[in-house]
Amino acid sequence: GERPYLCAECGKSFGRSSSLSCHQRIHAAAKPFPCRTCGKAFTQLSSYQSHQRVHTGERPYLCPQCGRTFGDPSSFRRHQRAHQGVKPYGCGDCGKAFRQPADLAVHRRTHTGERPWRCGDCGKAFVASWDLKRHRLTHSAERPWRCGDCGKGFGERAALGKHRRTHSGERPFACGRCGKGFGGVSGLRKHERTHGKEEVG
Repeated sequence: GERPYLCAECGKSFGRSSSLSCHQRIHAAAKPFPCRTCGKAFTQLSSYQSHQRVHTGERPYLCPQCGRTFGDPSSFRRHQRAHQGVKPYGCGDCGKAFRQPADLAVHRRTHTGERPWRCGDCGKAFVASWDLKRHRLTHSAERPWRCGDCGKGFGERAALGKHRRTHSGERPFACGRCGKGFGGVSGLRKHERTHGKEEVG
């Protein structure tokens, strides 16, 4: 017979949604560490903890040679291997050598003062793209909920929802007395107080 209910984890299909739900518990049991922020689940605690840094912006792995930071150990190790290679590109000002011409170009900006990478949130400028990326995490860590229309970040999901209504024009909070609509609860409450004043006067 027809089996329209497909398991996204393993591809197995089922005739009833209840059968799929029952089957999915097998995967849930195999991955006992679910992320509360996005729902992704992990088999190991260490993988779960590493994943959390995606949401928090934490980058605890610091390269002692160049100061770059990384959120996971594999990226950090890969980066460190790059330092161990031959460095044929030398700086004419200070003699420091680099493996890639792009790295030398970034370093040269420390001498020229050029900072071409600018943060759209606060205007701070940086010599390298990865410095800007690292800096942007300070904004996204505080405001992980970002508006798809304008890019503005928010600390809470509810605040993003309220902001999104400024784009859509939606006014879901209506006054029970006169029917006037508002984008947020605070606006509605403020308006309702005007009805109270009318009664007193």
